Amino acid sequence: GVPRCGASLHELNKALRIELKANANCVWQIQKNVNQTIRLIFSYFKFAPSSSCETESIKVYDGPSTNSPLLGQVCNDTDAVPVLQSSSDSLTFRITTNSMAFTRNFFAFYYFFSPEKKIENCGGRLTGPNGTLTSPNYPERYPEFTYCVWHIQTPKNSKINLRFQDFFLELNQNCQFDFIAVYDGLTTNTGLLGKVCGRAQPTFESSSNVMTVVLSTDYANSYRGFSAQYSSAPLPGPVEPTTILTCSSDSMRIVLSKSYLASLGYNETHLRLNDASCSPAVTDSVIFSFPLASCGTTKKVKGEKVTFSTKCKMENNSTLEVIYVTKNNVIQNTTAVGRYNVSMSFYDSDSFSKPVSESPYYVDLNQTLFAQVSLHSTDSNLLVFVDTCIASPQPDFGSLTYDLIRSGCNKDDTVVTYTPLEHYGRFKFSAFRFLQSFASVYLQCDILICDSKNTNSRCTQGCLSRQKRAISSHTWKTNIIVGPIRLKRDLRTADHSESLTKADAEETLNLQQYSFYTLSFVVLISNIIIVVAVILKYHKRQTGYSYQKIQSS
Repeated sequence: GVPRCGASLHELNKALRIELKANANCVWQIQKNVNQTIRLIFSYFKFAPSSSCETESIKVYDGPSTNSPLLGQVCNDTDAVPVLQSSSDSLTFRITTNSMAFTRNFFAFYYFFSPEKKIENCGGRLTGPNGTLTSPNYPERYPEFTYCVWHIQTPKNSKINLRFQDFFLELNQNCQFDFIAVYDGLTTNTGLLGKVCGRAQPTFESSSNVMTVVLSTDYANSYRGFSAQYSSAPLPGPVEPTTILTCSSDSMRIVLSKSYLASLGYNETHLRLNDASCSPAVTDSVIFSFPLASCGTTKKVKGEKVTFSTKCKMENNSTLEVIYVTKNNVIQNTTAVGRYNVSMSFYDSDSFSKPVSESPYYVDLNQTLFAQVSLHSTDSNLLVFVDTCIASPQPDFGSLTYDLIRSGCNKDDTVVTYTPLEHYGRFKFSAFRFLQSFASVYLQCDILICDSKNTNSRCTQGCLSRQKRAISSHTWKTNIIVGPIRLKRDLRTADHSESLTKADAEETLNLQQYSFYTLSFVVLISNIIIVVAVILKYHKRQTGYSYQKIQSS
């Protein structure tokens, strides 16, 4: 039947045909006091198109509620026939759907069983260049509630060809009841090559020297089963390494092609991180993506480089430049790519809670300015130190500069530096005296990043003379530019100039309009005078030619 949204199930075995609409959140609980474990198989599932695991999924829990440990998750991109097994006599699963108008369909069945009860000729490990495998009781009917897994492994640098010579399983459109599933690898969690049932003679080929074959049956309609033969064939010559490693200040991404691994005689199951919970995503490639400070990564500091366990090195003296650029009156950060992500901002107070967003930053003369340098990294063992800060009226910092901080020492009487705090370096100072002479001022700071575990690093030594500074150490150095800073009186002057310009423009426009009207009036009067003159002249000529009396000779 079609169960309602969720149910409490107590049968020893049951098939569930589930149909759900949008915005569903349904929980099924399976429990029976029989001192056995539960095997739950989702032999068919169809989620809404393009749905993600975050919005639609089946979550299975090892116990009587959704607060029990999570056994596994099924979603749209699951590349397997999910089979989940409890550790006791209770199991719970929840299905959630998103808001898309779409009918979701699922078929699942479960049964209680005793793990210690073994079925003869059911699964195992097969090695060697070739071999055979058959279903239990072949050529007689296979048992009900059978779940057999065969792992096939041939010599390195080879691939496996699997051919079913005889095949007869219960026929169903989606192979929901009895089926064979074949996987490209040693696991049944991903890499599904195909799922078959009915009567056929299917063949499969792996991409490496390992393959997994699964037989699953339900409680009715058993048939002859199958007989299959596998053989190995050499893989093509060495594949060019197709690996990608990218590092940012807080994460690492490793991409390895499956074909390259296969050419070496390996597959994704041979790859792991120190932390087994950080498993890769597997598509045509094997992809690890994780924060630098997690997944068991280790960090080594040697000289001026930080090396993580996957040889991701942070380069010394890379430059990260952050300069404020105004567009549509909204402040933006234009950032050149650097190895560590470092930014610098002004704040409105010494609480450093509200950054200044306007650009340019208009200030009063002698106003106290609060600056903070921030390191964006998940590595909690890094420390930020403001080594040198200079001011200049030019963004390229030409010959005219003014020292605020030099080698960790305050050079301006108004500068106050705060004790380094994890990923933040902070200081305050008064608006520069030479703001009276220049329209804009820019600030450039040299930032050092050190390992906090090194108690003798440059970041912990504070103000040093030039001689002592030469023997100090740091992990990484970068340079930041921020600005411009301008006096508020310049803002008022600019506003006043703009007002005057607008008034002059209006006055000029009025004058132009007046001149146009005057000229038009003069032209009109001139035309009238000309017309009158022509008429009078014509009238005079007509009078001179009036009738006259002819005199006699």
